[in-house]
Amino acid sequence: MATNSARGNPIAAEGGPSKTTATPPPVSDDTKAAIREASAATGTGEHDGGKQAEGAPVAGKVKSEKELEKERKKAAKQAKFDERQAAKAAAQAGPATAKVEKKAKPGKTEEVLPEYQNDTPAGEKKRLRPLDDPHYKTYNPVAVESAWYDWWEKQGYFKPEFAADGKVKPAGHFVISHPPPNVTGYLHMGHALGDSLQDIMIRHARMSGKTTLWLPGCDHAGIATQSVVENMLMRKQGKTRHDLGRDEFIKTVWDWKTEYHQNINASLRRMGGSFDWSREAFTMDANLSAAVAETFVRLHEEGTIYRANRLVNWDCKLTTALSNLEVNNIEVPGRTLLSVPNYEKKIEVGVIVYFKYPIDGSEETLTVATTRLGQFVRGVLLSSWLTPS
Repeated sequence: MATNSARGNPIAAEGGPSKTTATPPPVSDDTKAAIREASAATGTGEHDGGKQAEGAPVAGKVKSEKELEKERKKAAKQAKFDERQAAKAAAQAGPATAKVEKKAKPGKTEEVLPEYQNDTPAGEKKRLRPLDDPHYKTYNPVAVESAWYDWWEKQGYFKPEFAADGKVKPAGHFVISHPPPNVTGYLHMGHALGDSLQDIMIRHARMSGKTTLWLPGCDHAGIATQSVVENMLMRKQGKTRHDLGRDEFIKTVWDWKTEYHQNINASLRRMGGSFDWSREAFTMDANLSAAVAETFVRLHEEGTIYRANRLVNWDCKLTTALSNLEVNNIEVPGRTLLSVPNYEKKIEVGVIVYFKYPIDGSEETLTVATTRLGQFVRGVLLSSWLTPS
């Protein structure tokens, strides 16, 4: 801080403290005594290591009531914060301590149950065990549900019941043809949900006194099954169907069908589906194949279905035509090169080529667009070759 202030003193002025030569006024005895007491208290004549900064009030400065109130609020807020932090630390340490103590205490070991053994002969009514059996202390689905379904099926509880005269009951009839799962793999949650709803409706109709039938079956899913079997062959043996030959490949497909058909039916039984298994069907059974052939022949003779040339969905890998339901469509942002089975080079897709043909005797043009440039050009050349010159 400047002590020789120039406020109110022009530059080079003769007056001011620096030019004063008069003798300073004498210091009183009381002032001298105060200075000596202050020197003795601090030990030095300099500022003592920041004691004043730590909270000692500056001599001669008194804080206002507003400043004091602000400091009190700040101190109270800090005290509450410290209290919350301490409580939080205690809460975190508490469970850990209790957990350690709990581990240290010897507790009861959980009883390990042996595997449940079903002692009921197949098809007979379940042999019940006493409720104090270890497997019945808590719900064990294997112990509770085993043997019952075989007995229900043997008793024919899921077959349609008719009146005494062999006709449908007076309450009416209710039939659901179960949507046949494909033998391409296992059942999933979608099947479980749909089948549960169908079973609820069938059981409600049965309990309402109606003649009911829930008809089970499986679908061969020809193209899809062929695809998964070929993928399996390539993955496990590194072979194609051409490497196996027709007869061996057909045998492999039937082995696949047998395995997954049994798995599907076993899953439906474990879910408790009230099917009439005596009527189960497979889409390639002899009677169904004969019915399909008969239907197609009749429709062809009527002219409802016919053979003609048309664009088809061609599978380059399986070398067969696919229905629209078996095609996975993808969207491309523009020109894209895709790898296609049995093609050495990638195929360009996502491009539309426009041709403008001038109209004779006019300045107008006819625009034709195509995504199949090769076929279009070949068609134009063929038509030009067939048109008389």
